[in-house]
Amino acid sequence: MADSKTFRLCVIAPERTFYEDDVEMVELNTTEGEIGILPEHIPLTTIIAPGILRIMVGDDVKEASLCNGFMEVQKTKVTILAESCEWPEEIDIKRANEAKARAERRIKSGDSEINLMRAELALQRSLTRIELANKYR
Repeated sequence: MADSKTFRLCVIAPERTFYEDDVEMVELNTTEGEIGILPEHIPLTTIIAPGILRIMVGDDVKEASLCNGFMEVQKTKVTILAESCEWPEEIDIKRANEAKARAERRIKSGDSEINLMRAELALQRSLTRIELANKYR
């Protein structure tokens, strides 16, 4: 059970409960910018943008690639519903580089049939994965 210096963090991805434990702080990207959550944060619901999820407990910082979703903040619990979430060692760098190249081709093509916003999000997701994987390898 979380005490006054911690809160419960639950990160749920479609294929698994990615993370569930008491933490001191969590940082992530939202559509409004980067946000840090501490215990007893005001209630909040926000949309998650692709980026690095940082989970802090004491001197330990865990990082993961977090791609899109929603976050609900309550006084003693934060719930993240993520499209996908991966630890650095789970990232397939070859696949991330291929996704990056595809997204860049779509953006540069100028084709009016291409959904530019989707291509830019795909590029953002792949760059986050590559950055995190390279940092830990």
